[in-house]
Amino acid sequence: MRNFLLGGVCAFALMGSVALFAAPSKVGGLQANETYRQLNLFGEIFERVRNDYYKETKDDELMEHAINGMLSSLDPYSIYMPPRSFQEARVQTRGEFGGLGIEVTQENGLIKVVSPIDDTPAQKAGILPGDLVTHLDGDPVMGKSLNESIEKMRGAPNTNIVLTVRRGAADAAKTFDVKITRAVIKTRVVRSRREGEFAYLRISSFNEHTTQDMVAAMDKLKAEMGPQLKGYIIDLRDNPGGLLDQAISVSDSFLNQGEIVSTRALRSTADEGQRYNAKRGDVADGKPIAVLINGGSASASEIVAGALQDHHRAVMVGSTTFGKGLVQTMIPLGEFGGMKLTTAGYFTPSGRSIDKVGITADVEAWNERDRQIAAALKERRQMTDQRQTEENKSDKDKQEPAEVTPPHQVSTPGQDGPDLVLQAAIEVLRAPPKPTARK
Repeated sequence: MRNFLLGGVCAFALMGSVALFAAPSKVGGLQANETYRQLNLFGEIFERVRNDYYKETKDDELMEHAINGMLSSLDPYSIYMPPRSFQEARVQTRGEFGGLGIEVTQENGLIKVVSPIDDTPAQKAGILPGDLVTHLDGDPVMGKSLNESIEKMRGAPNTNIVLTVRRGAADAAKTFDVKITRAVIKTRVVRSRREGEFAYLRISSFNEHTTQDMVAAMDKLKAEMGPQLKGYIIDLRDNPGGLLDQAISVSDSFLNQGEIVSTRALRSTADEGQRYNAKRGDVADGKPIAVLINGGSASASEIVAGALQDHHRAVMVGSTTFGKGLVQTMIPLGEFGGMKLTTAGYFTPSGRSIDKVGITADVEAWNERDRQIAAALKERRQMTDQRQTEENKSDKDKQEPAEVTPPHQVSTPGQDGPDLVLQAAIEVLRAPPKPTARK
């Protein structure tokens, strides 16, 4: 069974260096001939490497690297997962897994942090969305597949790993080491408390239990607060996403009708995709809602934010989200593990694709942490088109590295000093502005 994440197989045998594949039929014409010619080229290179490379190689490792190369060239999110990695990925969506507690992708050969998960070693160490990891225990990640780097970050609980982190704009980036102790990650995805006359719910990720845990927390607060309950604050900051069906379910909890999200395969031969619509029933009983977002809000979080914003059901408070508008499908491959393949883009009810753009807040509000995240994400988005090489710069153009707060000094919102975004949301709920119209 496939799981859709805001996360046909052809097999062949390698039997010789030339003419490994049967001749194509006339169906497909020149394109099929070219494809088979390229496959034969791959077979020949494979044989050359296994026979003539100066060091001994293993066939299964060569094939895994070849598969990873194909998938990583598509986008940062499509990866092959060997059996152990595939099983751990499936366990993660059930709410418990081992490691650092960090959602990552790959960018320009480095590991890019999407978001740390609440109350995990990565978050406690001060890792921020948008950080780039360049080394793991002193070993460069450049040249390694995303899966290899993820495997290296995993390990037995109470063992340490040192991440070399680059933070800040390219011309003023600061690099530092962060020592993190691995742990068993038991994800408590919903936390709740009273904030004056409002119910505050923090959703840290979307696993199999998110909607039921959220509704249970809301019911408890309703019972405790009674008629004093005037509205809700849904905190999606630093939420890296998760299961598509849970994003839809959480959105549906606050909507009585209308489209929640649509997924579309962005290719001419694909079908029209799928639309998901809300059913009647609003667990918030029509009370006003403010949703907190920032640059660490990604994927499933952006589905929820986009749906509630487009239907004018909630006011977005904070800063622009990460911008991951692609849906991954978990595809089992039997004894070989599985793969996570990008199969569609998702669109908000008004038809917006938010990939690489994000959801913009109706009311901007910032903590210092959010500014650092936003600066890193802005730089990442501009890097491909605007980055100049050091060789092309004159000395007068070069800048001294700016001071960047090391991770242990960067607090989680509300842990050290006032949470200015939360305060803005409370003010919004007390005197709500008209949400921005979306067309």
